[in-house]
Amino acid sequence: MRDVVILGSTGSIGTQALDVVARHRDELRVRALSAYGSRLDLLLSQVERFSPEALAVSDPAAALEMEKLLKDRGLSTRVVGGESSLALIAGEWSGAVVLNGVNGGLGLDATLAALRCGARLALANKESLVVGGALVKQAQRYPGQVVPVDSEHSAIAQALASGVHERGMCAERVTGRTQVHEIMLTASGGPFRGRTRAQLRDVTVEQALAHPTWNMGPVVTINSSTLVNKGLELIEASLLFDVDPRSIVPVVHPQSIVHSGVTWRDGATVLQASPPDMRLPIALGLTWPERLGDVATPCDFLSASSWTFEPVDDKTFPAIVLARYAVASSDTHPAVFNAANEAMVDAFLAGRTSYLSIVDTVERVLTEHEGISSPSLDDVAEVQKWAKRRAGEWMAKEC
Repeated sequence: MRDVVILGSTGSIGTQALDVVARHRDELRVRALSAYGSRLDLLLSQVERFSPEALAVSDPAAALEMEKLLKDRGLSTRVVGGESSLALIAGEWSGAVVLNGVNGGLGLDATLAALRCGARLALANKESLVVGGALVKQAQRYPGQVVPVDSEHSAIAQALASGVHERGMCAERVTGRTQVHEIMLTASGGPFRGRTRAQLRDVTVEQALAHPTWNMGPVVTINSSTLVNKGLELIEASLLFDVDPRSIVPVVHPQSIVHSGVTWRDGATVLQASPPDMRLPIALGLTWPERLGDVATPCDFLSASSWTFEPVDDKTFPAIVLARYAVASSDTHPAVFNAANEAMVDAFLAGRTSYLSIVDTVERVLTEHEGISSPSLDDVAEVQKWAKRRAGEWMAKEC
């Protein structure tokens, strides 16, 4: 029986993770949940169904309301409230698998807490590595403690594991890093694949939220449409697998069946293919290196189908180029990339800026940043505040 802690239980990753748990109650047990507190009805139903020992609710008012709801129903789940509750819960279960499915830079503290207490970390919060890559590496207590949950990074981990006798995930464990020629990072291309920059000038929020393949939250969906999400994934892959960002090659694969792969120095390429169902990498993240049964329907190779691959249009979608520049520049440039983008996506969703200004402003802020080597947690926090403030200042100049 594996103990599981799910951070962000009412979000897309969290709800799918609980679906996996529900199908495998004899193998997985929920010890704790966390959520911001904006969907208390859903959170309450999760507590009633999975009976966690503890619950973290980031919004203090929502935490008090949840305590009352649980008391009224005679439920004994302990509630921890406030911004620090996420990290407190994450760092409480050394023998558990902590799934970090929180959106945005808020997940970093929880990631560090889980690693420091010795828990296995199933990481869906890519911003943890992007924002605090150096800090995450320092906090790891043993090889393989971090298991990627993003479909692309899970695919890379599986492909890398195919090239070693032991079940390792980092490129340096593949009998010397020279065994890996390059890493393929696939992208669906988002809803605007094939369009020119001029055709993106008047994109609306509704259009940007209409992803052709994946069902995700609004921030991740917008990031997918700008390919910022793929930029974040490039940064994450570089840090997670310790590879030169120039060796990571993004490729547009609209069918979203091949989730990424590794090309070895002899010319052979190992790809991971499966239907576009996030429950697959989530389940593997919870049980790595073992696999659960009955997670998703496999590909049907008896039916005719076509898989296509094409290069990314970096002129129309420059986010990946910016991400490669960020991870190669300093330990804090990736945090600036992420924070400036978060500010601009929030503004776009609120109707306060245009679609094209999202990445344009990220570029302006990123190129202004001087960079800090071996930053502290306070340094990272200040850098993010600065990036968001500068993004707002640039946005004000456009108005």
